[in-house]
Amino acid sequence: MVLLHIIGEALLNSVLITGLVVIMMMMIESLNIESKGNFFAALSSSRIGGVLVGAILGSIPGCLGGFATVSLYTHRLLSFGALVAMMIASSGDEAFVMLATFPKDAVWIFALLFGVAVIAGILTDFFVKNKDTMHCGDNYSFHVEDESGHNHKERHFGWKRAAMFLGVILFLSALVTGHLEHEHGTEDIHAELAGGINLLSEDWMNIMFAILSILVLVMLVTGSDHFVNEHLWHHVVVKHLPTIFAWTFGVLTFVGIMLNYFDISGWISENTILMILLATAIGIIPESGPHLIFVTLYAAGVVPLPVLLASCISQDGHASLPLIAESKKSFVKAKAINCAVALIAGFIAFWISGC
Repeated sequence: MVLLHIIGEALLNSVLITGLVVIMMMMIESLNIESKGNFFAALSSSRIGGVLVGAILGSIPGCLGGFATVSLYTHRLLSFGALVAMMIASSGDEAFVMLATFPKDAVWIFALLFGVAVIAGILTDFFVKNKDTMHCGDNYSFHVEDESGHNHKERHFGWKRAAMFLGVILFLSALVTGHLEHEHGTEDIHAELAGGINLLSEDWMNIMFAILSILVLVMLVTGSDHFVNEHLWHHVVVKHLPTIFAWTFGVLTFVGIMLNYFDISGWISENTILMILLATAIGIIPESGPHLIFVTLYAAGVVPLPVLLASCISQDGHASLPLIAESKKSFVKAKAINCAVALIAGFIAFWISGC
């Protein structure tokens, strides 16, 4: 019974996460193609600017900025350093709880994370040569006619366009009706900390993606056959959607089973150094929930800032799940850098504070 519940929640969250990522990818595909690559040109032309963009997106509470950054990275529009910056700046869904329980401290922590993210991102691009370059950008071709002379501006309503249209309609309906409520496994704690208000419902994100879904529907109606078939269907739906869903569902199911049989909170001791190590290690888990332990302990005054700082730097909630599907090497390398930065920052803060 418990296993079925875990699988059910993993399936629901996988559908939601995959849907959000696909909608974001379709929007990026459309903006880049329609603008002939000029819309995101500034991001790819300036590494420092890209790192700043990654850090800003990572600072957005929840998973929205993380999903956007991964999509931009997989399309070669942001550098590996920008990806690292996002993952360091991101606090996942725990950012909502931090703002609710200790807002003043949270603002300073977010500012500190942003600064660390920018520095780490710039240094990463300077010293780390990422040979695992994504190849999605190769599909960005801007032309009006192909070799056979067919006009790429022609528009017919075939089964591929209809299938995507129906899929987006179903996803939009599920968002609007609340059938894809984002399950994080910690709602009771969130509600208790927020005085009974669930700050992690992320209604604002659902509204934003509902609007984006409507824009995608417009694209599907007005887009050319070439754009719909090649860029949306073959590139996003056929190539990316199955992989993202499979890895997301697999990881969430595995993590759910592990958390059900192992009490991570029981590992925490009063040793600050040990807890910095634990916070960094647990941050590797691409899931919101386990990291909330350190937020609640900090709010209760049980653990000092260095522990929470290490946790925030090493973890990024669900944001990195699509990255696992797209490039496992990039995920491992980025997480390794994040953990190294988390340990360095945590121990420096520990030394300065004298905890």
